[in-house]
Amino acid sequence: MEDDEKAALSLFLDAQRGAVLAILEGLDEEALRTAVLPSGWTPLGMVEHLGYAERHWFQEILRGHADPLPWPDDPAPLTTPRGSAEVFAFYREQCERSNVILATTPLDTSPVGRFPDPLGAETTDLRRIVLHMIEETARHAGHLDAVRELLDGKTGLGPR
Repeated sequence: MEDDEKAALSLFLDAQRGAVLAILEGLDEEALRTAVLPSGWTPLGMVEHLGYAERHWFQEILRGHADPLPWPDDPAPLTTPRGSAEVFAFYREQCERSNVILATTPLDTSPVGRFPDPLGAETTDLRRIVLHMIEETARHAGHLDAVRELLDGKTGLGPR
């Protein structure tokens, strides 16, 4: 029964991750670094943020530790000085690590780390971490979809 639930959760999480990548496919470096909303975030910064989220929830919160980042923390949220190849590789690597953790850990496993309340109180097991990451990734895929339309007018992008 848990295998079916895990497969369903993985399917939905992977679909949202795929949407993020597909929405941004074909944008050049300049467009990936262009902020089109007043808050100033960039599409590339959002991808890096999603990589941080994968790392944070599956490694730091669930397992209680994560390997050091390959760069120092940056003070500006949702922007990045790194190039697209490095950011997309980081995101994919973090997703792969999350997938291994999900595949090898029971869904009812309690997290070792703790996120501040109120979300921390709701994060009682791996199942809820995966549900949170589905929500987080889907929310930001929607942001990216709107930003892509503002950048070049393309709509309806994502996995088919």
